[in-house]
Amino acid sequence: MKNKKIGFTAFHTAALLDTEIALPEGDGVLVEMEYTVISGGTERSCLMNLRGNMKYPAYLGYCGVGRVLQTGPAVQSVAAGDRVLVYHGHHAKYNLRSEKDITKVENDGIPSLEAAFVIIASMGLGGVRKLEVELGESAMVMGLGLLGIFALQFLRLSGAYPVIAADLNPARRQLALELGADYAFDPAAPDFAEQVKAVTCGKGVRATVEVTGVSRAMKQALQCAAPMGRISLLGCTRVSDCPVDYYSQVHRPGVKLIGAHNFVRPKVESYPHHWTHQDDCKAILALLGAGRIQAAPIISRVVKPEDAPEIYNQLCDDSQFPMGTVFDWRNLQCED
Repeated sequence: MKNKKIGFTAFHTAALLDTEIALPEGDGVLVEMEYTVISGGTERSCLMNLRGNMKYPAYLGYCGVGRVLQTGPAVQSVAAGDRVLVYHGHHAKYNLRSEKDITKVENDGIPSLEAAFVIIASMGLGGVRKLEVELGESAMVMGLGLLGIFALQFLRLSGAYPVIAADLNPARRQLALELGADYAFDPAAPDFAEQVKAVTCGKGVRATVEVTGVSRAMKQALQCAAPMGRISLLGCTRVSDCPVDYYSQVHRPGVKLIGAHNFVRPKVESYPHHWTHQDDCKAILALLGAGRIQAAPIISRVVKPEDAPEIYNQLCDDSQFPMGTVFDWRNLQCED
């Protein structure tokens, strides 16, 4: 079956490619995509080979929504015509994934453009769950990309107060305030740690989600942490270029550093503070449907897959790349 998908063909180079896709067998689910969301940090890292171990061509696009076209004989949870989330697929017209990577969107009232963000939101939620936030605890999000802006909303729902947002981009700080942050600070300010401690009664932050993956931001999170505080490491720290004094910043104040990579989840059954991917996605869909969290204000632009080369050049070269960039696959045709 003919398909079109976006591939990273070389360093700093993306293209919309003509490919083939198989029909589903076993627990396979074939989905015709409506939207896929660019995960800026991950995809830029791969396209720029920041870790030095990328092999091209590479295909990304782990967050999207579409309609089931066909299922394998072992599939039980979805059927042709169902609207579904697709986890770890590609930026493509069609995706073929295992049933375990498919989540049905039950609520017809949720627009597909918003549902497309749920998988990325689930990663933010996973980082918040591991902090085990209690009502009234201070909390902070370092980095207001997609994961961070959702983590902020989940911290507020968890009863954290105050909820502090930190990002270099003033527009993102303003968006954070609109979505429920009590304070939004510029981490480049020379008195950043003092500002944070001032709004936490001088005690520091009890629960922090570090999303930037930048060593300097991690060091700042430690400077702002309260004694016995917790820091959830949601961002991927790909370059460790800012040394940490572990004795004075971690060991002596008793700060907990919690690994929060999305793959570190229970695979079958949820338990307190550790939910499966499927259960978190269903919870977020319910919260979206009830208006308890928002995705619409995060959407910056909807673009054509044909524009992928230009879009990814921007991702590589423009520090102000629009955060909520979405590919629209609905009108793209594949030749028979």
